[in-house]
Amino acid sequence: MNLEEGAFQLGVPLDAAQLASFDQYLALLLDWNQRMSLTTITDPVEVVTKHFLDSLSCLLALPRIDQQPLQDWLARPLRAVDVGAGPGFPGLPLKIAWPALRLTLIESTGKKCRFLEQVVADLGLQYVTVINERAEDYGQGRQRASFDLALARALSRLPTALEYCLPLLKTGGWLIAQKGKDPQEEAAEARVALNTLGGSLHDILPVDVPGLDAQRSLVIVHKDAKTPVAYPRRAGIPQHQPLL
Repeated sequence: MNLEEGAFQLGVPLDAAQLASFDQYLALLLDWNQRMSLTTITDPVEVVTKHFLDSLSCLLALPRIDQQPLQDWLARPLRAVDVGAGPGFPGLPLKIAWPALRLTLIESTGKKCRFLEQVVADLGLQYVTVINERAEDYGQGRQRASFDLALARALSRLPTALEYCLPLLKTGGWLIAQKGKDPQEEAAEARVALNTLGGSLHDILPVDVPGLDAQRSLVIVHKDAKTPVAYPRRAGIPQHQPLL
């Protein structure tokens, strides 16, 4: 799938400079991947579909939040946090498509952070911060309750992802969690976590990623109230003892 065509199908037109940034990102990803494990997907066409377009599909959730057109959203300088960013998905593709975004990438693996910093520097991306820290620790720090938008892709099951992400959001903020075809079971599992952490399930949006056979879903969660100070719990506990 051609990136420009696929993004257009998603309703995300990319200009020549943005397409060039994606090309540069792809080259860096494949180059670094020869020296360290960033992704098992090494075919350029598959990277475009399974990483870039899949990341951009997060944007489809935005009009479902307030019925405003996507282009209105892309003009907003919102503060977003990508929790467990890995090699930058979905955060960096979203930043390329949404230049006004103020993006923080949280990644616990130092080598991956160095890759993220290289991409940010080489692409000349402004207002992007890379944090080498566990989400549990970061969520108890100065940036707690300071973000408008949280992003989670391949992070963990929903109850655990909620404990990582909701403490970082302002009251009134939103979490977009990328999931597979049928996240209903995870959503049911997440009821206790939602009630405990101050969130509510707003919507589950099925999405078709251009060029991808498997269906995806976006779980959209609203931050209704302040998260109790006890959360997130110490590193490792949300994963091994989720709020169920």
